[in-house]
Amino acid sequence: MKYTKPEIISLKNSNEYNEKWLQARIEEDPSVIGLGELEFRDTEKILLGGGRLDTILYDPEDNRRYEVEIQLGKTDETHIIRTIEYWDLERKKNPQYEHCAVIIAEDITSRFLNVISLFNGFIPLIAIQVKAIKVEDNISLFFTKVLDELKFELLDEDIVSEPSDRNYWEKRATIQSLKLMDNIFKELGELVIEYKPKYNKHYIGLEKNNMANNFIEFVPRKSVVIMNVKLVKSEEHDELLEHSDIDTLPYDKNWKQYRMRLNKKDIPANIEVIKKLVNDAKQAYRN
Repeated sequence: MKYTKPEIISLKNSNEYNEKWLQARIEEDPSVIGLGELEFRDTEKILLGGGRLDTILYDPEDNRRYEVEIQLGKTDETHIIRTIEYWDLERKKNPQYEHCAVIIAEDITSRFLNVISLFNGFIPLIAIQVKAIKVEDNISLFFTKVLDELKFELLDEDIVSEPSDRNYWEKRATIQSLKLMDNIFKELGELVIEYKPKYNKHYIGLEKNNMANNFIEFVPRKSVVIMNVKLVKSEEHDELLEHSDIDTLPYDKNWKQYRMRLNKKDIPANIEVIKKLVNDAKQAYRN
């Protein structure tokens, strides 16, 4: 096998691989920055009072939005201020989500780290250094998290239910996770027999007679399905889940729903627990 020495490319000084190019790569596949299986939400968003936020990413499992600012070359004070300002505007406009500011730059200096570390603990802030490496005619990007956030809860606007279809979800998640959702739906039997899936852009709900009835929602991922059950938190339901084998996510206080991460093996052993939750949610929804 032939060894080829890689070349570090300065995106700031490149005519071809510029900031727009880097931004497009992140939006095509948000997972490249190393913060998990995120979703792209918005780009070049014009903010109230002026300015454009480079990119907004979203984590549906934690209901968290990431306000991402990109700077080629070295970071500077104006970049810090702009990133924090945009984060603050977004969290005030959309207070139901948890928000996190993200700075991505080619060169994050120690002085810069010292400055932004002063904010960490008060402002959830992540700093990521990106390097572009060229090998022959190919170019790759390497993202390194150099400062992690100190997480805290904030209060977002209601997600607009933009219509979608099954084909969209098969591409966004996987065919296998859609089949897993189908299996859960089938196992719920009489509880959902009068409903059918309603495909939206950010979740899959239920509909009956062309009307949304979202006492449960599904968010298929690559290998699992996030299932949301709309119920007021109670000791009864807490204990039910605690004594099951279900992988639960933190209770969503804003939307008042229990959240479960389900895979194929979870269904047979826990279907009665899931049915109990769904039945209670259905009764509460009717009332």
